[in-house]
Amino acid sequence: MERDTAATRDTVGRAFALAGLVGAGIAVVLILGLTLAVGRVDPVRRTISEYALHTDLKPVFDVGVLAFAAAALCVLVAHVRAGLVRAVSGASTGLVLAAVGLVAVVVFEKTNWAVGPSVGGTIHRYASLVAFLALPVAAILVARRYRRATAPERGPRARPAAWVRWLAVASLLWFTPILVGFAQRPFTGVSWWQAVPLGLIERGLALTEVLVVVALGLWALAAARRTPVAPSPDVVADSRSGREMSRD
Repeated sequence: MERDTAATRDTVGRAFALAGLVGAGIAVVLILGLTLAVGRVDPVRRTISEYALHTDLKPVFDVGVLAFAAAALCVLVAHVRAGLVRAVSGASTGLVLAAVGLVAVVVFEKTNWAVGPSVGGTIHRYASLVAFLALPVAAILVARRYRRATAPERGPRARPAAWVRWLAVASLLWFTPILVGFAQRPFTGVSWWQAVPLGLIERGLALTEVLVVVALGLWALAAARRTPVAPSPDVVADSRSGREMSRD
């Protein structure tokens, strides 16, 4: 009975980790498919959200983004169950913020500049910024916990933590060209979104952040296999009763 209980709980953790990996895979396939198959949106200059302005492409965009949001939440649950992340912490807050930001990106469409600025477009812009920043920061917080631990405490978690940390740092580095674009505007008079290949940068950033979620999912999947699960109170009580009977 004790083995069955442990296996059942362990299976739940693995299921969330696998769901996160599947969600990340769906996001990659759909967004990459739009990039490669659709010629109406310039992948170098136009952002991913531009697909949502086309009625026939919006459902594909929405499903891809929502799948990624679900993936972030699934890997969070898997990490909490495996004891890698506290339920209430900076890391968990960051992953939740990333998921909420992604949902808001779907709910509020990108500004259609052929029509003019809109409140929804402004919310969309800031929601995407929150999502793109919160996810790698959360991943760094997850990995930092094991970087600071001593070697025996890190154990088999050191390598996945390193992968998560470096992928998260790589995600943040995608913001460098944008910052350079802001910095050069007073000298050149060129707007930052015209000075950089924004579409290419955003796609690189999105792909790197998907890899962050994949790394988190694989880490949680491996940890779920090793995570000891405490037996239920009924199992403990039965065990104690058995020992007492054997003594009698």
